[in-house]
Amino acid sequence: MRTSNEMIELVLNYAKNDERVRAVGLNGSRTNPNAPKDMFQDFDIVYLVTDMNSFVEDQHWIDVFGERIIMQTPENMSMFAPELGGRFSYLMLFTDGNRIDLTLVPIEEKDKYCKEDKLTVILMDKDNCLPELQPPTDVDYWAKRPSAEFFSDCCNEFWWVSTYVAKGLWRREILYAHEHLNNILRPMLLKMLEWKVGIENSNSVSIGKCGKYLEKYLSEKCWHELLSTYASGSYEDIWRALIAMINLFRSTSKIVADRLGYEYSREEDERVTTYLEHVRQLSPNATEIY
Repeated sequence: MRTSNEMIELVLNYAKNDERVRAVGLNGSRTNPNAPKDMFQDFDIVYLVTDMNSFVEDQHWIDVFGERIIMQTPENMSMFAPELGGRFSYLMLFTDGNRIDLTLVPIEEKDKYCKEDKLTVILMDKDNCLPELQPPTDVDYWAKRPSAEFFSDCCNEFWWVSTYVAKGLWRREILYAHEHLNNILRPMLLKMLEWKVGIENSNSVSIGKCGKYLEKYLSEKCWHELLSTYASGSYEDIWRALIAMINLFRSTSKIVADRLGYEYSREEDERVTTYLEHVRQLSPNATEIY
């Protein structure tokens, strides 16, 4: 496996020898002083270039970075709507295990690019045309204090969508129930846990993408409670996971509300919880909910 220095040298050597590349930036976890370092870290590279079309039309130039296991070019894919505007990205996994996420950015967007992310480091600036950047920091990703309205909306969304899970379970629509449990309820729970972690750490830490650093900040008890919210493939276990998720959301929300001086709607909680338990006990042959 090529070393980090070898990969960076490869990236810079190509840029040095191609007149269309005017500057090189590095973003992501490799510039984050608080991110754990390991062999799976991507190289999030940006080439600020002239003549974008010439790069995109003939993609053989990327072969210089090594033999690939697989590559994805999201801006060329019918399945996903382009998200980068006039930019273009190559996500490349190589046979030695290294990965480069390389984004082409028109040189005209240089000032915009330099302001987008405080985890940006400039590796090369051929024309000395880029602004001077501060040392990289992940401050933009720190858990932030929610407004009272945002807190209330999070609670409302959690309780509202929990009824969809119950409906799916009664109907024996397991994929529907899983979808709402994991893709709508869970983000609300993780958001609430993020706020709790922020409060306990002066809003100066990040829980990472998908909450990947949460274990570091939660008590052992809370961590195991979170793990218990993941269900297996049975209807009964989804009910169990839903109840576990409700208990953790409730206890976490009350802590957040208390610490921030916000109101937690106990009435909403109690009414929905009663409804969920009622649906759970409904006969499979029931023709009326009440």
